[in-house]
Amino acid sequence: MSQSVSDSPQHRIFAMLDVDGDGVVTHAEYLGRVGRVASAVGREALDPVVVAARAAHEAVFADMDGDHDGRVTFEEYRSWVGHDAFERSCRPALGSLFDIADVDGDGQLDRAEFTRLRTAAGNAEADAAAAFDDLDTDRDGLVDRDAYLMGIRDFVTTGTSPMAASYGAVGFVH
Repeated sequence: MSQSVSDSPQHRIFAMLDVDGDGVVTHAEYLGRVGRVASAVGREALDPVVVAARAAHEAVFADMDGDHDGRVTFEEYRSWVGHDAFERSCRPALGSLFDIADVDGDGQLDRAEFTRLRTAAGNAEADAAAAFDDLDTDRDGLVDRDAYLMGIRDFVTTGTSPMAASYGAVGFVH
């Protein structure tokens, strides 16, 4: 395996999901996102919104884990990720994290809520702030669920999106 550094969207997201940096995303690492976001906003594990998010993330992990060994390698992730996978399983899972952070249920996050969501999901606070600024196109101090999900979808599928700031400039060595 040659050593090279890539800053592709897939590498940046995989590096964020691979919490311990060992080159694989485990079931615990992936599902841990739900617990971290819930904890960041004060929701209990048995809150129905958290339970729904956990189920959505279970479905994504099962979909990503091509060989069903409980570990997702970058190669599995790269062959899985794309528009179809996003619409099939990522949109519901990422939407469920948004719903956990949207404590008042109004379908929008203010800067503090957005920052809690993104930092709990593994982003640097400065990167989350930059993404919020880019997504808040009408400058009303709010980002709605659809804009958030479209921003992530565009980053995952095309590499260009206001959400790119949220993923920083992480390099991944493989």
